[in-house]
Amino acid sequence: MENSYHIPVLLKEVVDGLKINATGVYVDCTFGGGGHSNAILEKLDSNGRLVAFDQDENARRNLPADSRVTFVPHNFRHLQRFLRLHAISAVDGILADLGVSSHQFDEPDRGFSTRYNAGLDMRMDRRQTRTASDVINNYGEQQLHKLFEQYGEVTNAKTLAKTIVEIRQVSSIKTIDDLKNALRRIVKGNPNKYFAQVFQALRIEVNEEVTALRELLQQVPLLLKPGGRVAIITFHSLEDRLVKNFFRRGSFEEAEENPFTMEQVVNELKVITKKPITAGEKELKRNPRSRSAKLRIAERIMMI
Repeated sequence: MENSYHIPVLLKEVVDGLKINATGVYVDCTFGGGGHSNAILEKLDSNGRLVAFDQDENARRNLPADSRVTFVPHNFRHLQRFLRLHAISAVDGILADLGVSSHQFDEPDRGFSTRYNAGLDMRMDRRQTRTASDVINNYGEQQLHKLFEQYGEVTNAKTLAKTIVEIRQVSSIKTIDDLKNALRRIVKGNPNKYFAQVFQALRIEVNEEVTALRELLQQVPLLLKPGGRVAIITFHSLEDRLVKNFFRRGSFEEAEENPFTMEQVVNELKVITKKPITAGEKELKRNPRSRSAKLRIAERIMMI
């Protein structure tokens, strides 16, 4: 099922990659419009089960009337805790489609898109208090520099942070237009791309997306049954690097070249996708957002 809420990215590739067991238990960590979940449900029989996580209250509207589905209105970083609450200790597959849904981008008041003027919000979970406005108006110059450099890969992150701190001393930056107007004189290159990078960095910080992804990945080997698979779709290099390293090594560090280190990281995952799967021409035409999507799949191995 595809709806205007969110077009599921790499749908066939995800479903094929999970190698779905009809009687299995599957987790969709980012339910959104339910596109991936519905495709998984089609592969499950009456004994199969799907647990759908989504911290955005609006996602609940897309739930199918299906007794096999359990909805958890929380961030996937709490995966193990909520599975335990539902008496699930191990699962056959885990899916996470990271980033922002089309619906969130298209709702002006959410503050995710540079196309509209609205308050600088960007919270995926509206129960949390910190907004993008809080980050812009309260973070120190060093903090801002670091987050724009790391999370947005903004080329002039230092100048950007300095400019924000200078401008907010004379006028508050509360709306999307306030921020864009404050930064116009320092924009590097294509303005649309530049603002997209700035907004991405703010969104990642507001929603603690990198921390949440790390916490999710660390729970995967604990929750997957041997032979069970995890499929994760990322939309920027920082996330993709975390997933790639964790799948390959069972840790987030790059491979050590030191021959004297004795520490062995036990990795319970086997990489299925040597290179990330990306969208084909047909999907790119139908859904331009899929351009930056990268899918990586790993399988839990039996430890001897």
